[in-house]
Amino acid sequence: MIKNKYFDEYKKLLHSGDHVACKEQFMLVEYLEKNILSRDDVCFDEKMMEDYVKFSEKQFFPLAIYQKFIASFVFFYWKNIDRVVFREFLITLGRGGGKNGWMSTLGAFFISPLHGIRNYNATITANSEDQAKMSFDEVFNIIQIRNLEKQYDAKKSAITGRQMNAVFKFRTNNPKTMDSARDGCLFFDEIHQFEDNKPVKVQRSGLGKIKHPRTFYFGTNGYVREGFYDKQIERSMKILEGKTDRIGYFPFICKLDDISEIDKPECWPKANPIFNEKNEYAKQVLDEVKEDYLDLEEEPSGRQEFVIKRMNFTEGDSEKDVTTHEKLLATNQPIPNLKGRSCVAGFDYASIRDFATVGLLFKDDDKFIWMQHSFARKQFLDSFKLKAPIYEWENQGLVTILDEPSIDPQHLVDWLNEKRNDYKIEMVASDGFRMDLLKPLLDKEGYKPEFFRNPRGVQAKVAPIIEDGFANERFIFGNDPMMRWYTNNTFVKEDGLGNRTFLKKEPVRRKTDGFHAFIAALYKREEISEIDIDGAFDLLDMIDF
Repeated sequence: MIKNKYFDEYKKLLHSGDHVACKEQFMLVEYLEKNILSRDDVCFDEKMMEDYVKFSEKQFFPLAIYQKFIASFVFFYWKNIDRVVFREFLITLGRGGGKNGWMSTLGAFFISPLHGIRNYNATITANSEDQAKMSFDEVFNIIQIRNLEKQYDAKKSAITGRQMNAVFKFRTNNPKTMDSARDGCLFFDEIHQFEDNKPVKVQRSGLGKIKHPRTFYFGTNGYVREGFYDKQIERSMKILEGKTDRIGYFPFICKLDDISEIDKPECWPKANPIFNEKNEYAKQVLDEVKEDYLDLEEEPSGRQEFVIKRMNFTEGDSEKDVTTHEKLLATNQPIPNLKGRSCVAGFDYASIRDFATVGLLFKDDDKFIWMQHSFARKQFLDSFKLKAPIYEWENQGLVTILDEPSIDPQHLVDWLNEKRNDYKIEMVASDGFRMDLLKPLLDKEGYKPEFFRNPRGVQAKVAPIIEDGFANERFIFGNDPMMRWYTNNTFVKEDGLGNRTFLKKEPVRRKTDGFHAFIAALYKREEISEIDIDGAFDLLDMIDF
């Protein structure tokens, strides 16, 4: 087992309880011990690590224990080839954890002779210039305060390490103006605001021209779901849970383990490890968070912001969202073999100019399995530039993009006809808005359709089933990010009598078609026969007539 004092210190503090940490932190330590430090072809550069610590604490501030723990793996190499082991780092924690100051120390060190790599440029990317400049300005100011002009040529737009001819700079998140520069290190800040991986993909394509390339993803949880942040969390959990053998990605995740811990300040270090430190900065941030927490008594509407930003946790808005983010992710369960099984179909064909969805609902014990397929008009997508990665979902087979003036309902019926070869479709359900277009086609193909005259009444009756289904993880969508997007775009409105309806959070760009098709099918769930058709035929074969 390879030894490192910063790893050993961090592990000891976690297991002794002196440092409060979330389950992902314990999983990371176990992963490093089992999969990384047990190897004999890797090693720490202890000298460079100590140079970095001394440099940071002399010129900037004392490093937190968690920062030194991660940094030790920044200077971690393969023995027989001149490469870093970890090329990517995800660091996500609650607001106030010191990430911008830490980026400043790394950026300044990488362009210094202590790091020793010529032309090792480092770039910070964020959504706004103010955010991107935060760490850059700190380094700029330190150079002035510490009289480091002999080591650094500091300009307002770029800081150059004179001896290594390495540049520290910043840029905003705009893929159209980016190119694959000769960077050695990339910092992406506030990644929760990234709708997709375009800014990362463009810039990372330039890595590899300079040795020891590294990419850092910094951020606190946000409101963009199924975006870049969520995908990095999914990627991280696959590593921590041992579902992939990939090496080179370092996932450092700090969050509450459960939302009930919001009311326990002693648990807050799980989301922000700076609270484990015994210094004035940590005390100041903790006092600010306590004030924010107390403000919730007078302003309860601020709870979601507090949960997401301070506790780095996705709870959702219980008064609006259909379900929590974690329960929505729980729909990503394997879909069993359903061939020959009974099901009901659900449609949403309310608009023929943007999206339409058709899907099949199955019942398996106490769970409902939903498989949807959507159709989207290319002209609509070109005109409104949705943030969702529709074309990526097309490659996954979740949606068909049509270049036609309106969505022909025959596409939906053809999809059903194809599925009828494998499944027994008992009936087709939809609201009655476009029944004049759909009914003749369904009748012609021999389907049993039912169109709802009162969709609000249907939603009110289905609402308790939906609430229970998500809460108890009875819904299975498979790995369908589009269906999760539909659900996340929907909010629940309750009237004075307690009746609930499901509405769009935004009328144009945040589509809900798949969720409303799901509602239609759920309403007719009793039509699903729970007899396994294949099993029934197998039983008949065994009977001696």
